[in-house]
Amino acid sequence: MLVNPSGAQVLQLEGYGPGGAAILLECVTVDADGLRARVRGTFRHYGGYLGADGAVSYLFDRVGRLHFGPGLDGGRLARAALEAGAEEVVGEGRSGWDVLTDPRELESVRAALERAGLRAPEAGVIERAPLTVPLSGGAARRMRELLAALAEVEGVRNVYSNVEISGAFLADV
Repeated sequence: MLVNPSGAQVLQLEGYGPGGAAILLECVTVDADGLRARVRGTFRHYGGYLGADGAVSYLFDRVGRLHFGPGLDGGRLARAALEAGAEEVVGEGRSGWDVLTDPRELESVRAALERAGLRAPEAGVIERAPLTVPLSGGAARRMRELLAALAEVEGVRNVYSNVEISGAFLADV
């Protein structure tokens, strides 16, 4: 846990949602105990539970991410990104493309892509789970609700999960 000059603490909370999918939270608060209690209650309400430090963080990798919206030529983006030093380009085009980099290389990859005429509307360092847990039915519905509720907890800045919910299932919900 880090403390900044304003007295706010930066902490990471970890837990499991319905179906066993991992959840990692990045938080900033002046009341760590109160935040933990609110997060624990939210997990319980949706069928999950707050875990101990280190319970799920090992399942995630810190990566630089540049997100490009749909309508972009994926082949052109992939060539330019890989030439710029990116590690991977993922996406199917309908929801956009993500260029993944070593976090230390994010700015140099971004600059190279901009020189190639490819400007990312979103960029930053995120946590990414290389292995996912597929969910459907009630577990997927509860997990989606849990993730949305956690994002609304005051003090929670980022919510990451290794859940995989198919687009077809989400379209039916």
